[in-house]
Amino acid sequence: MYLNALLFALFGVGFALVLLWVGRKLSPHINTEPARRPFESGMDPQVHAWNRFHVRYLNYALIFLLFDMEMAFMYPWAVVFLDVGWKAFMEMGMFIVILVLGILYAWREKAFEWD
Repeated sequence: MYLNALLFALFGVGFALVLLWVGRKLSPHINTEPARRPFESGMDPQVHAWNRFHVRYLNYALIFLLFDMEMAFMYPWAVVFLDVGWKAFMEMGMFIVILVLGILYAWREKAFEWD
């Protein structure tokens, strides 16, 4: 059973590597200075590509991830809710209560402020 999965994974990785190798061999290579620079409307870049983002974006990204995963759990639950019954309702209720407590904690810690 696992041998099939391993062979499938190896075939997939091998196929991807072969495609990358063929593309590298068949594509033209221009090694002039203008061709090596990053394309940015024909102008030189103003900042380095590895410029750091401010840490305040992390809070918004984590909150978005929290609600995105909430919806990923709620869609399948909505499909099977009528079949499972009150047990599913109580489980999702506890899940939502935990999420609301997390939101209240983030609000108390001022995670939503832009300072």
